[in-house]
Formats: sequence, C-alpha cells, structure tokens
Amino acid sequence: MELTPEQLVAEFQDAVMELYFARKRIAVLEAENAELRARLAATGESDT
Repeated sequence: MELTPEQLVAEFQDAVMELYFARKRIAVLEAENAELRARLAATGESDT
C-alpha cells in the first residue's frame, strides 16, 4: 500500500497528536501514582 505525500503527512500528524495526548495522560497517571504512594506511606507510618 503506497501513501500519497498528503496521506503520509496526515498519518504523521495523527501520530504526533496521539503521542501528545498519551504524554499528557502519563503525566496525570504519574501524579496520581505519587499521591497514592504518599497516602500509602502515611498510612503505613500511622500503623506503626
């Protein structure tokens, strides 16, 4: 399957947008993970 230059550009733009949103989601998940780890650590400290 051969793509035209316009199709290649469109595919590239789609991939860039997917990467952009994936990176944003990763940042949100990392922040959530850090918060959960802090809560877990605080819970562990209060149990001892």
